[in-house]
Parts: sequence; structure tokens; C-alpha cells
Amino acid sequence: MGLLISSFWRAVLYCLHPKVILLSLLPLLLAMGAAGLLAYLFWQSAQEALLAVLDASVFVTTLAAWLAAVGLPALKAMLAPLILIVVLTPLVVVCTVLLVSTLMTPALVRVVAERRFPTLERRHGASFVASLGWTLISCALALVATIVTSPMWILPPLVLVLPPAIWAWLTYRVMAFDALADHASSAERQTILATHKFALITMGFVVGFLGAMPSLLWSMGLMALAMAPLLLPFSVWLYTVVFVFASLWFIHYGLAALAALRAEHEAELFVPTRPLTEVEVLPAINKASASDLPPIP
Repeated sequence: MGLLISSFWRAVLYCLHPKVILLSLLPLLLAMGAAGLLAYLFWQSAQEALLAVLDASVFVTTLAAWLAAVGLPALKAMLAPLILIVVLTPLVVVCTVLLVSTLMTPALVRVVAERRFPTLERRHGASFVASLGWTLISCALALVATIVTSPMWILPPLVLVLPPAIWAWLTYRVMAFDALADHASSAERQTILATHKFALITMGFVVGFLGAMPSLLWSMGLMALAMAPLLLPFSVWLYTVVFVFASLWFIHYGLAALAALRAEHEAELFVPTRPLTEVEVLPAINKASASDLPPIP
């Protein structure tokens, strides 16, 4: 628990480091630029196309008539943009994780290692290609889980649990792997992921619920939906900040756990588990004494 909390505060402070801020600019500008451009080019047309599909639905027409009868005609206008937001949010989350993992995490690992663990040996347990493949597979699985569970999001308790749980699993799986990919060997990485699994999953859930906070932007109702082309890049910025913090948190925790694991192994190698007996000590002394004698001519 001490390592979990100390790593948390170190990650918060490192988010304010000038070098970390500079490193975050590239994925942030790419993500916000792409989101803003797509929203500008396709938001209105996508909304109109979806509204045409909804108008052709007997169920939606009946629902709209009932809403108008009870004095809520504006809810029909909210339906199309709301569906688009629900569909786009998981894609934004997954793309943000992918950008941070690919463009930022290796550089953040170097920053943390140089400042806190300059003597920690790099054993290159996973290459960049392996790390990228792991991230892509994890993102694909998270999207599949999102699609499969999305019908259950209409239930109020589940919509507060399922999306953060999916993002928690994605964060834990990607960030923990990337934090150890360069410094830990494959065996060391597997040992740490198994030994610290509960703490790492807890970190994932904290980040998962933090990642759900940008979705609250859309709770402002019609105003938020009308401003969606502007709010979408802003929400991307919030997601980027959350996942940069998550990456730093996992890096601090993972490298500290790796340093402790190696220190423990070195102690086991050099410290005897019991006092040596006279029978074990004398042969060693005699051998050392014999090695000190000059060679026989």
C-alpha cells in the first residue's frame, strides 16, 4: 500500500514536470486535431444520417409521439447526437490509450529511470514491436467487450460500472506491460505482474473511474450536444491527461517493484540462510590458504 500511494503522488508531481508536459504535446495535438477535424467534417452529416434511420424506425416514431404527448418533444432531438456520443466515447478512449502508449510511455520510462533509477539495468524483456502488438490486441479486446456489453448500459447501475471496468482492464493490461518492457526481463515482468496483481488492478480501476469523468461533459443536456464539435477535442484533452498520469503511475510503481525484486534476489544470493558449520568453513579456509602458496618449482 505504501508503494501504491507513493507512486501515485510521484505520478501527480511528474505530470507538472516541464519535460513531461513537452512530451505530452505531440499525442495531445494529434488527438485533438484529429477529433476536431472529424467532428467538423462529419458530425453534422453523421447526425442527419442517424436521424433519418431513427425516423424510419416504428419504435422511435412511437416513442417520439409519446414524448411529445407528455410535453418532452426535445428529447427526440437529443437522441441522434446522444447515440453518436455513446458510440464515439469508447473509440476516443481506446485511441487515446494507443497514442499515449506508443508515443509517450517509452519516453516517460526514460525520464523516470534517469531521475529515480539510474543504476537499474535494462534487460529488454519486450521489444517495441511486441509492446505495440500487445497494445493493439488489448485495445481490440476492449472494443469487443464494449460492443458486447453496450446493450446493458441502459441500466443505470451498470452504466456506472461496466465502462470504467473495461477501461480499468485496458489500462492495467497496457500500462503495466509498457512500464516494464524495457527494464525487466520476461521472467521478471511475469513475476511482478503476478505478485503485484491486486495493486495493479486497483490502479487500473482508479484510472478507469478517472477516465469516466470526461463523459460528465455530456450531462449538460442540449447545450453539450449542440457544442459537441468543440467539446469532443476538449474531452480528448482530458482523456490524454488521465492516461499520461496513468502511465507515470504504472512506471513509478513498476520500476520500484522491479528494483525491490532484484535487491531481494541479490540478498538471497549473497547472504547465507544459516550460519556455516566448522566442517563447511575449514575446507574453504584450507583451499584459500593453499591458493596463497607460491607454485612448487
